[in-house]
Amino acid sequence: MLSFDDYYSASLFEQQVLELLEKLFCDSDYALMAGGSMMYIDAVCDGIDDIPTIDEETRASMKQRLKEEGLERLCEELKRLDPEYYAIVDRQNPKRVIHALEICTMTGQTYTSFRKREKKERSFRIIKIGLNRPREELYARINARVDQMMNDGLLKEADGLYGKRDVNALNTVGYKELFKYFDGYWSLEEAVERIKGNTRRYARKQLTWYKKDEKIRWFHPDQEKEIIDYISSQVI
Repeated sequence: MLSFDDYYSASLFEQQVLELLEKLFCDSDYALMAGGSMMYIDAVCDGIDDIPTIDEETRASMKQRLKEEGLERLCEELKRLDPEYYAIVDRQNPKRVIHALEICTMTGQTYTSFRKREKKERSFRIIKIGLNRPREELYARINARVDQMMNDGLLKEADGLYGKRDVNALNTVGYKELFKYFDGYWSLEEAVERIKGNTRRYARKQLTWYKKDEKIRWFHPDQEKEIIDYISSQVI
């Protein structure tokens, strides 16, 4: 069990899932993985670069620098230390910028030098299924889900975490908008609308990422028979 302030990464996820699959395949020929986090899914299916784990001293130092110097200043340093990665990184995403700087600072090498992008062979076969809905239907469900989350206590949950709002794991859709409300920047109504808008934006990002994978077979979630038939045709 991990706390929200524990260090975790797609590389650790890959390692733990592969260890779990070894055990699962002792009792079954099949295992099902579901989810939408792009890099984590790809880490299990294709592998991820062996990037060094950041030590606590470097992590704490970079976190403090972000707080004191700001993201723009750290972007300038990344440009100097690793111009190749600077050219492609989302410079509005502090997590990406900081992680690259942590690698540069800790190893004395560029972050780019660790990004080999080599696909790893797996000892099991992977069947990929994507679920999608028409855009209007998808957005309506996202909006309704956010309303349900608020009714179920998201505001109270965020309030309980407000004192640790600088923890990276809390820089996510849902929390960060409500933290802005607690800070007095937005009304609660605006914060909720921002959660909906940012969730819709993330859904588009997920679809864009996965649409590039030609191995994914797409279905509407209600096509249960078609999905089962497709899986059956692939495992025979």
